[in-house]
Amino acid sequence: MDPSFWHQRWEKNEIGFHEGKPNPFLVKHFHELSVAKGRRIFVPLCGKTQDISWLLSRGYRVAGAELSQLAIEQLFIELGMQPEIATVGSVEQWSANNLDIFVGDIFAVSEKMLGPIDAVYDRAALVAFPEDMRKRYTAHLTEVTTKSPQLLICYEYDQSLMDGPPFSVNNEEVHRHYATTYDLTLLSSTEVAGGLKGKGPVKEDVWLLKRK
Repeated sequence: MDPSFWHQRWEKNEIGFHEGKPNPFLVKHFHELSVAKGRRIFVPLCGKTQDISWLLSRGYRVAGAELSQLAIEQLFIELGMQPEIATVGSVEQWSANNLDIFVGDIFAVSEKMLGPIDAVYDRAALVAFPEDMRKRYTAHLTEVTTKSPQLLICYEYDQSLMDGPPFSVNNEEVHRHYATTYDLTLLSSTEVAGGLKGKGPVKEDVWLLKRK
């Protein structure tokens, strides 16, 4: 997907994907990852999600990756933090108080840049990529996080009814991307009230991925 799409969404404040509160599935299921406080959680394509504030408030360190600098400027303002900014390869690293955000192309973030990761929380990343990019994304995420366990949230709906993002990622596709590396558990599958953008029924699936 063209990066200009996401830059324009943030510039126009067309960010319906931003929840404005901690995700209820994160709150309900995060303990399934069995990650001790003080460990480091990676949030890919994080935007200015309040899930970061929720994780920090519970004693975790957080790393994120986000294409839009505008989103990250807003994130740090809302957190009341003044970041230190450094150029690392072709991305910028914004850091403060147990938080590191890599601003730029997530595919330019290497394992070495990212540093140790103990778990991944993917609410809006996999479903943000079109089908032809999802295999590349899942392979990259698995590599740079050294197969860390994941809490993954996906949408499942009739893709012919609506163009993404968010794109539909069904159970079969989740297995196709991750089953060789992880043991997969479907923690919940919930019908979304009102469907997705009024275009038809949609399920929200929450997956636990544990390294084999």
